[in-house]
Amino acid sequence: MTTRWSRAQHLAAARGIDALLITPGANLRYLTGYHALPLERLTCLVLPTAGDPTLVVPALERPAAVAAGVDVDIAAWQETDDPFALVAGLVGDAGTVGVDDHMWAERVFALQDALPSARTVLAGPIVQELRLRKEPAEIDALRDAGAAIDRVHARMGEWLRPGRTERQVGADIARAILDEGHETVDFVIVGSGPNGASPHHDLSDRVIEPGDPVVVDIGGTTPAGYCSDSTRNYLAGGPAPQGYEEGFAALAAAQQAQREYARPGVTAESVDAVGRQILADAGYGDLFIHRTGHGIGQETHEEPYIVAGNTLVLEPGMAFSIEPGFYVDGRYGARIEDIAVCTDDGLEVLNNTPRELVVLQG
Repeated sequence: MTTRWSRAQHLAAARGIDALLITPGANLRYLTGYHALPLERLTCLVLPTAGDPTLVVPALERPAAVAAGVDVDIAAWQETDDPFALVAGLVGDAGTVGVDDHMWAERVFALQDALPSARTVLAGPIVQELRLRKEPAEIDALRDAGAAIDRVHARMGEWLRPGRTERQVGADIARAILDEGHETVDFVIVGSGPNGASPHHDLSDRVIEPGDPVVVDIGGTTPAGYCSDSTRNYLAGGPAPQGYEEGFAALAAAQQAQREYARPGVTAESVDAVGRQILADAGYGDLFIHRTGHGIGQETHEEPYIVAGNTLVLEPGMAFSIEPGFYVDGRYGARIEDIAVCTDDGLEVLNNTPRELVVLQG
């Protein structure tokens, strides 16, 4: 982890930031390897641009930090200590400090009180710059996560059938996510029939009916700290609703074109445009209501975002989802999602279960 936080120091210094303050979350885990719990007691990595970093932790959390193998000094504070004063002392007379994007507001205010002469900016752009391009070990971890969630999709016929509720199917999927190698279940979407028209539908007590198209979008986090995220589409027996198969064919063509197009040297927004144009030409443009994709790593959603207006040029090591969709309010929806990573000269797709509509008989 030393290389990571030393690179963060150099980036921060180049942008006029004197110290970074990173609280529990993906950024802290990325920089130190410590998956700290977000508790009411302050845990904070103090990363000065000139000098050595220190991890400030409550005394009762020190054993956990040590067990995580952090490679920075640890400063433990007792129950009656003021941890914000401790942080301020480590920061010194810094003119500008960068605070973690997801730091709780009460902590931001407390740190501003403890550092009245310092200007406060966001630290996120610094760490995101590092996390944007995955190291080989991170790509291996994403491959493992992709394979684990593929194994869950491959078992969908065990659970998804007419007569069961979305919630029942979702409970089985959640257990399988853990059984197939994840440490946590991050989300389970089972959108049957009209519920499939809501991209972020969760689970409900709706009974799956014969002929229902079902959108299944699932993901978790592996013990290595990396996320999976894959969406497939199922037909719960019976004939599909009128118009659905035509729409799905256009969606499959759009997603395939995006997978074939995405590579180093093209912009994030151009990947979005390729699929969006195909759906628009087929008459579904107004029904594609979200971006094509999001980055993924230690968080399910992170940079880079594959969306109109993002002129970022894709580079080797960037990992992201490709997930166009269409949604017909009150009837059905569909979305095909794969995680992919840019290689030196192309794209490696990390999800490999069938992308076509899978018909599951009851």
